[in-house]
Amino acid sequence: MKKQGTWSVTPVILVMGAALLLLAVGSFFLNRVVFYFVAPAVLLILGYALWRLRRLKKDMSRYLSRIAGSLNQMDKDALSNFPLPAAVSSQTGEIMWYNELFRDQVLDGAELIGESVGVITGGAMPADLSRKRFLDVTMKKRRYTVYISPLSVRSATLYTLYYVDDTRLKEIADEYRLSRPAVMVVYIDNLEEIAQNTRESERAQLAGRVENLLEDWIGSTSGVLRKYGSDHFLVILEQRHLQPIIEGKFEILDRVRSVQVGDRFSVTLSIGVGQGETLRESEEMARQALEMALGRGGDQAAVKTRNGFDFYGGVSQGVEKRTKVRTRVVTSALLELMAGSDNVLVMGHRYSDLDCLGSASAMATAARGLGKPAYAVVRRKTTLAGELIRRFDEGGRGDLFIEPEEARELVNRKTLLIITDTHNPQMLEDPELYRSVSSVVVIDHHRKMVDHIDNAVIFYHEPYASSASEMVAEMVQYMGGERLSRLEAEALLAGIMLDTRSFVMKAGVRTFEAAAYLRRLGADTVEVKRLFAESMDTYREKADIISRAQLYRGTAIACCGEQGSSETRIAAAQAADELLYIKGVDASFTLFDDRGSINISARSLGGFNVQLVMEAIGGGGHMTMAGAQLPGATMEEARERLIEAIDRQIADREHSQAVQAHAG
Repeated sequence: MKKQGTWSVTPVILVMGAALLLLAVGSFFLNRVVFYFVAPAVLLILGYALWRLRRLKKDMSRYLSRIAGSLNQMDKDALSNFPLPAAVSSQTGEIMWYNELFRDQVLDGAELIGESVGVITGGAMPADLSRKRFLDVTMKKRRYTVYISPLSVRSATLYTLYYVDDTRLKEIADEYRLSRPAVMVVYIDNLEEIAQNTRESERAQLAGRVENLLEDWIGSTSGVLRKYGSDHFLVILEQRHLQPIIEGKFEILDRVRSVQVGDRFSVTLSIGVGQGETLRESEEMARQALEMALGRGGDQAAVKTRNGFDFYGGVSQGVEKRTKVRTRVVTSALLELMAGSDNVLVMGHRYSDLDCLGSASAMATAARGLGKPAYAVVRRKTTLAGELIRRFDEGGRGDLFIEPEEARELVNRKTLLIITDTHNPQMLEDPELYRSVSSVVVIDHHRKMVDHIDNAVIFYHEPYASSASEMVAEMVQYMGGERLSRLEAEALLAGIMLDTRSFVMKAGVRTFEAAAYLRRLGADTVEVKRLFAESMDTYREKADIISRAQLYRGTAIACCGEQGSSETRIAAAQAADELLYIKGVDASFTLFDDRGSINISARSLGGFNVQLVMEAIGGGGHMTMAGAQLPGATMEEARERLIEAIDRQIADREHSQAVQAHAG
């Protein structure tokens, strides 16, 4: 709050005096006798107030003069003749003195002695002046850089302010910043997939509608739009136009989504934005941003910044568009790496589930079938797929799994590490093992995160796949060697069923093809279902979490108040799945305390993007399945942060729907 000037009482006294005069005049018409008593009293009061005000001004002037007089004559002469406007502020924040240049150039002849220094510093008070060396101040459409020099006088601190008028320089700097070029690479995500079921003329009409929307979008700016492929566009525009586009959260995504083919498909865009020092650097950054947007499922814009990426959009389901060609190419490259390695280690994420461990065990077995020593790295004490390991133990195959400490002892210069079901180095089962290996392969289906593994020899990332198990099931078909046994086939099928919720979510054509292949290998669906069997303790925990659920804006939020047990992590994930079957629930969130860290499991049926909600609080995942960890937060703090993220997501979704409806 700004400190009031010493003479700011003057307007108050004048207003009160005017009010008294009005009362006196009013009494004249109401009661003449009262008027004759009131009028003299009012005049006496006003006279005394004006006299005290004059005394106050004289006293303040003498006070400020004494303080200003503490400056020696040399200082005063130097400031008076200084070639820049200069002013002096007291330690209590009052303007004590200024030179003629300051009065003429900065104040336009006005007098502000005794007023708050915030009037001439843009609100900065003595506490701010003591911490800063300069300020940017705008007064009367002029822009100044104010340099601050503290001065100690008789145990008091005065502040000398020097005003440099650099309006023209700052205007040139602003113009330079606003005219800097930025590059956008725009890609139509699903044009080819949609065109497969349409005639050539309809495809041309569809592409034309999208191009018209893009031309109208860029036509409102000074930018340039050029098409360099059937579904690729290059845009070059100035920062002055890019910033409003970013602030509008790339409404073009919603406008294009309103272009539908029949009743099933909507056209979607992915946009990468780069803002480098040169056009070449900006174009490279834009391509990196586009790759990141596509890695997160498309239908969104990614802006590459110096601190990472900012994302906008991503509200629709991705369209499956993988081909076996890429799978064969990746598998061929992986076989070459295996051939040149001494041993193969396969590792997933912490608290490994059936998808993580199923894909890891199958990949390790396939590597053994090629004659390479191979192991799946897992911590048995923390895995959520203990039943799967128990089956391998009973089948005499328990040596396939080793602890991370054992795996580190096997590492040498030619060790190949395959990472499945994650691409975030912070989530690995053993980050130290990852850092000790020079040759790394990543196989993952989660939407791409900013902090991803960036040194992989092969980065096989398919956000359109249902699970890592589906990807591995496709790859092993081209690896040769021995066929997978029934155990590995059931492990992969269990991983697929886990992430698709028994073929309900994200189950595409290739998902069923992979399941059919595993069925031919002997996978028993009854035995797979038994892998999902839960203990009575887990069932009770799940029921308890569900009973705590509360509805909030179409979502269900359940908080487990007590310290979580070993069964809580499994129960929380299962409870989040169960809550989706409640009528009117589009998404579910379960929170539990795990050794001082609040963990959140998030689920949806596709209409609500839980990935964006979890990313807003430091997590990640898929549109329908995501999670986050909040170290050091209390349950109430975590719930408040979750609700804020839900509110933002709902607001963005409503804005997107409004734009899309208007465009349609």
